Amino acid sequence: MNNTVILTDVSFEIDSDQLIKKLHIPNQEGHIEKFKELVNCARPVARPKAMYKICYIESRGDNTVTIDGIRLTSRILRVNLDEIHRVFPFVATCGRELAEWSKSFDDILEQFWADAIMKEAVHIAFDICKEHIETHLQTGQTSFMEPGSLEDWPTGEQKALFKLLGNPLEAIGVELTDSCLMVPIKSLSGIRFPTEVNFENCQLCPRENCSGRRAAYDPILLKSKYK
Repeated sequence: MNNTVILTDVSFEIDSDQLIKKLHIPNQEGHIEKFKELVNCARPVARPKAMYKICYIESRGDNTVTIDGIRLTSRILRVNLDEIHRVFPFVATCGRELAEWSKSFDDILEQFWADAIMKEAVHIAFDICKEHIETHLQTGQTSFMEPGSLEDWPTGEQKALFKLLGNPLEAIGVELTDSCLMVPIKSLSGIRFPTEVNFENCQLCPRENCSGRRAAYDPILLKSKYK
């Protein structure tokens, strides 16, 4: 049985008007028209992609969990996986095609817009990956953790995660640098797992004024469940 699933036929459909509101693009100096032109240029280029692997937990320590022979070190991850036997490491990316396209702009504003378009592309791939896992594997609700989002599971754990996945570079064009950053930079990786109670990394992160926050910081949860 092949436990690796590669998703390359991902439709790149974004709502220009919704993104314009999200980015607060003013209706002056032709900005809205220029942005829509940029989105139209990106559509035939974009090839967002994702991959995931069906893996099984072999053992657990106080602060570690061993999955398919690879040990990951994180107290929070271990606690989240206490009652779970099957997990799904994944990578989603905007795609090298769009990343290369974004390098063609010298104007700072256009660079900002291109960056926002790449973010939309990776989130499309991320959502498709989540939907595929939950639908095809009938997992029910899932949550995820990503290396580097919490001090407890630092970016260096990307090395172990990529070992679990096999060869993301060959599969979907994502590689890991020596400093554990992903290329293309607009890529997301982590471990998705079934859960009855939704978990967000943000619940355990005290960082203030974070534009990417998806849930309120909950120090009581951190102390009661994970310490």
